[in-house]
Amino acid sequence: MIPKKIKPASIEEYIEAAPAETQEKLRQMHECILAAAPDAKESLKWSMPAYSYQKILVTFALFKHHIGFYPMPSAVKAFAGSLTKYKTAEGSIQFPLDKPLPLSLISKITKFRVRESKAGTIKWRS
Repeated sequence: MIPKKIKPASIEEYIEAAPAETQEKLRQMHECILAAAPDAKESLKWSMPAYSYQKILVTFALFKHHIGFYPMPSAVKAFAGSLTKYKTAEGSIQFPLDKPLPLSLISKITKFRVRESKAGTIKWRS
């Protein structure tokens, strides 16, 4: 987790503020999302790295035992069959820190969100 006393101003600062043993996974996540959504605007929303076009595409956050990935409910629903080994909720996926990140899946989900954005079909609730 990012210490509460630290208030990063950018995604890079967010990654640098994370414990050293988690920074590589956070960089992988960041680079994977940027590769899948190269024109996305980077920012911090709700103290989390966020990537957006007209609206937020995806966000992520570091927790003690996992990285929370928030691609919105429509993406979690669309990829439910590929997410069976991960803990999910309506709009979130948990990637355990003790396992490799599923970068191909993260890329596919992010590209799905880009297509939703370009088609104007982004919905917060599905």
